[in-house]
Amino acid sequence: MLTCGRFISSSSAATSTASFSPFRTLTRSLLRRPAPHLLSSASAAAATAVEPDTKGGGGAGGGAGVARPQWKAAIDFKWIRDNRDAVADNIRSRNSTANLDLILELYDQYLALRKEVERLRAERNAVANKMKGKNLKDGLIALEEDLVQLTDKLQLEAQSIPNTTHPDVPVGGEESSVLRKVVGSQRSFTFAMKDHLQLGKELDFFDFDAAAEVSGSKFYYLKNEAVLLEMALVNWAISEVSKKGFTPLITPEIVRSSVVEKCGFQPRAQNTQVYSIEDSDQCLIGTAEIPVGGIHMDSILAESALPLKYVAYSHCFRTEAGAAGAATRGLYRVHQFSKVEMFIFCRPEESDKLHEELITIEEDLYASLGLHFKTLDMATGDLGAPAYRKFDIEAWMPGLERYGEISSASNCTDYQSRRLGIRYRPSPSEPPSTNTKKGKGAGSGPTQFVHTLNATAVAVPRLIVCILENFQQDDGSIVVPEPLRPYMGGVEVLSPKFK
Repeated sequence: MLTCGRFISSSSAATSTASFSPFRTLTRSLLRRPAPHLLSSASAAAATAVEPDTKGGGGAGGGAGVARPQWKAAIDFKWIRDNRDAVADNIRSRNSTANLDLILELYDQYLALRKEVERLRAERNAVANKMKGKNLKDGLIALEEDLVQLTDKLQLEAQSIPNTTHPDVPVGGEESSVLRKVVGSQRSFTFAMKDHLQLGKELDFFDFDAAAEVSGSKFYYLKNEAVLLEMALVNWAISEVSKKGFTPLITPEIVRSSVVEKCGFQPRAQNTQVYSIEDSDQCLIGTAEIPVGGIHMDSILAESALPLKYVAYSHCFRTEAGAAGAATRGLYRVHQFSKVEMFIFCRPEESDKLHEELITIEEDLYASLGLHFKTLDMATGDLGAPAYRKFDIEAWMPGLERYGEISSASNCTDYQSRRLGIRYRPSPSEPPSTNTKKGKGAGSGPTQFVHTLNATAVAVPRLIVCILENFQQDDGSIVVPEPLRPYMGGVEVLSPKFK
């Protein structure tokens, strides 16, 4: 939304009705300027889903083909203008395609046009009772139409700006990421090591061929003890994280496209990772972050209810567009998988501390399984649009002979909440309320946007890869990590089905 009352207007336009023409000429030129392509998952913001305005009549070019936002993020345009250099540097370091020059040009034009509209409204009101305002009224209507369309274009362009970046985040591509921690060491094998595909075949754990016939490539059936292993990983993760004050959730796996966009993903972009449902406004989720982020959409939360912590189980669906190479084999990169995701809504001053808490939970989980992994503070070029800061955990996968990402933890500050409309109202005497729609009953006083954070507890297929490859024995059996054994009926070793 545009918080107009905070803006400083530019100089006033001419006061006669003859001033309509110059304003409309400039406005039309800006409205007809093509928008940049906003297709980079690392830079494009949520909310570029638009519908053409098919209404005829006045406005810029009669309104034909003018993009209209389906929703509007609460963007502080004045802050962007006042911090132009910092915003430009951030856009550049994150490889964003946001067009800051155009956004600021649109904003200046918006301020000038709004001021002219307000002046003419006052003049119209002054002459309304004298029957002298018809020409003034007609011209004002045209400018008001232009203002609406200019506001829409400004909104869409500004929603492509990525989140700000934590000052400690390294600048550059993925190779510039900084090591935070290393746990364990690579295992040395005294026998011929096998990758998870060969192990899975001997254990009769997977069927990729049947799944390819039924569903297509990069789908799979899990069989026998692999099913128990998936269930054990899910139940173990939910149990461990719940002990730390997280509320368990099972989420919807189909959500509205607008919610996907508000969370920072692009369901309609080229090379999108999102499966969209044809002839509908719905998508399959790529992560439980999306439905959990939306659970308090358009709400005002009581401060006493914060932080709200959730641990959510869901299936995830990803197109994996553009994926290639050895890492696409087997379970490492698939179209459908199970995942346990942590998500937090909190006060702004808590988010850095809670980000550290999420990373520590992840590290403790994987260390308890006996995995060798490293934690990385990811560089600017690897941050998605919502992330203020992101830590990835990469575990050693002997079959790939490299580290593979098994989780990430992101602090998104108020980037998502400004799009999802999630605020809190400080009110020390107010009893906890976790879902107060439209602010009803949420106390009094000013509201602030919450901060949101997300982190992976368990991405099941990649942890199965790690367990099979790292804990294999020379007879082809797999030692089950001790924390998972209670969730597998006490099974300690998974043995081959065929000799």
